[in-house]
Amino acid sequence: MSGATFLRLSLVPLAVIVLAFFVLPMSQLIIAGANGPLGLKAYAAILLEPRYRETLVNTVLLSLAVTLATLVISTIAGLFVQRNRFPGRAVLIAMLTFPLAFPGVVVGFMIILLAGRQGLIGEVTQNLAGGKVVFAYSIGGLFLGYLYFSIPRVILTVMAAVEKLDPRLEEAARSLGAGPWAVQRDVILPALTPAFIASSAISFATAMGAFGTAFTLATNIDVLAMLIYTEFTLGANIAMAAALSVGLGVVAWAILALARSFAGAAVAAAG
Repeated sequence: MSGATFLRLSLVPLAVIVLAFFVLPMSQLIIAGANGPLGLKAYAAILLEPRYRETLVNTVLLSLAVTLATLVISTIAGLFVQRNRFPGRAVLIAMLTFPLAFPGVVVGFMIILLAGRQGLIGEVTQNLAGGKVVFAYSIGGLFLGYLYFSIPRVILTVMAAVEKLDPRLEEAARSLGAGPWAVQRDVILPALTPAFIASSAISFATAMGAFGTAFTLATNIDVLAMLIYTEFTLGANIAMAAALSVGLGVVAWAILALARSFAGAAVAAAG
């Protein structure tokens, strides 16, 4: 068997998977979105109808806020944990990555126990200030829930990137008189840029499509995942649910594509 024939045969399973699990379902979804009463206008309605447009904007802004907060927290924590050895380090890393084992519904339930009507924060504020602070069912609760399950995904990427940094670059910067903050700003953070871009894209896309946490918490705010669910199950508006699903997928795909482009450019520039 020639090498070219072997390569073609090796690609058959990949082609079958791509066709069965990506091309056909997405094709059917696009067709379903255009087969409703609005036809192709269903896709335009995502931006033209106030309810759909506001939900899209809410979802994008929430995902961006979660991504930025996750990146800041994970960068600081990842640098510290990867560069320092101390008692309990393994336990701390396990705790930071523990949310990967939880489904979204469990995360939402934890946020309710923390900031719900009978939650810990409400009880503390009731005793201290005479009034309960409850934000589990608002955008604040969603933000906290999304942040909770986004941090492990980003911190693992940052830690892996920090481990691969060449310590000689930092030593050279220090020998030239750079202080600790200058080394962080001019050497470490630029070197971690590809990891930042890749992990931020994953965090954004995950927050855009998160359903379990939103299903548990989204009482006072609409996000796309919940809107798709209500259109499909409560409104029996299959065409609009399909169109919204395509819109969500396009936004997430565009962010991932941009991240791949910028990450590749950053790697090329670093090399």
